[in-house]
Amino acid sequence: MTTGSLPPLSLYIHIPWCVAKCPYCDFHSLARRGPLPEGPYIRALLDDLEHSRGGLPGREIGTIFFGGGTPSLFSGSAIAEILEGVNRRMALAADCEITLEANPGTIDSSRFRAFREAGVTRLSLGVQSLHDPSLRRLGRIHDAREAHNAMEAAAGAGFRSFNIDLMYGLPDQTAAQAQADVRAVLAVDPPHLSLYELTIEAHTAFAHDPPILPSEDERMAIEEAATQTAGSAGYDRYEVSAYARPGYRCAHNLNYWRFGDYLGIGAGAHSKLTDGQGVTRVVRNTDPVGYMAGRDRIASRRRLARRDIVFEFLLNALRLSEGFTQDVLRDRTGYDFMDLESLWAPAVARGLLGREHDRMYATPLGRRFLDALLAEFLTATEILPAEAS
Repeated sequence: MTTGSLPPLSLYIHIPWCVAKCPYCDFHSLARRGPLPEGPYIRALLDDLEHSRGGLPGREIGTIFFGGGTPSLFSGSAIAEILEGVNRRMALAADCEITLEANPGTIDSSRFRAFREAGVTRLSLGVQSLHDPSLRRLGRIHDAREAHNAMEAAAGAGFRSFNIDLMYGLPDQTAAQAQADVRAVLAVDPPHLSLYELTIEAHTAFAHDPPILPSEDERMAIEEAATQTAGSAGYDRYEVSAYARPGYRCAHNLNYWRFGDYLGIGAGAHSKLTDGQGVTRVVRNTDPVGYMAGRDRIASRRRLARRDIVFEFLLNALRLSEGFTQDVLRDRTGYDFMDLESLWAPAVARGLLGREHDRMYATPLGRRFLDALLAEFLTATEILPAEAS
């Protein structure tokens, strides 16, 4: 198999430190101990990029995302230095979206201004809840008052866009509480809102000591209340967890969901890169000390098997309300709709997938049971050719 035209390219920059590890978090992060090594880490990031760009000749970066950890622990001048270094090494799109994740407990108005002046165009604020007991249960370092202050500061900081993250399905949460959280967030009129269900991930503190979560019926009522509140305020639910005003969808995450490419730099960062022969996944080592020293930065490199490409494409594309077209499927996987008819037909017959001309998408019922649908696809794709692409 050979891929079609190369997909768009994004850059992900991982800053692994945070103030304290949240009990639900399964991302690579480390509780800060003492001053952050901004200078050595920046040099390592740019050295990593310098060594990586040789495999990306002529490719342009369409979006940049600072994730973590808590990237807002870095100073505005550090973020500026990173972006200047990236700009010297890679071509950036004229409208390059640059997002930075921020924790309400680590920022103020002056810090937001410094990030904007550094070149950040979009802020993503991890509020998660506006209910103090829930925040304490989630291990967050901020309280509801700090969250409100941070949202107001984000709204007035002059970013091109900003996002607010909220979680639902929390221990002891009611539908009324979830609805109140969404309404409070909408009061600051964010261009973008993300609503994530709390899930218990392996190797987290919550997995070791699970909290009591709402029942399935209660969780569905909570989700319905939250999503209806956002929808009635004019937000488009363009992805399972993402809501946006017109013109404010997250370009970086859209590239993920459309199975675009991304280069990840930083300790623990992941990459997905396409060349003329197929798709390769690369994982950086998680130890920041070794990463800064330049020792064995690559933990693993794996060329995806053909059937894995199909499943990973579906895993991402079916999260989008738009689904995917036959042209995109062919470009990303090498298959046409008819090649995979045995995959689609049962799901279409059960009302989980919809099909309109050259477009396939998950129906509302399919989105509700997306995890189960994807599990079926994982089993079904095992009959496809397994040779590496």
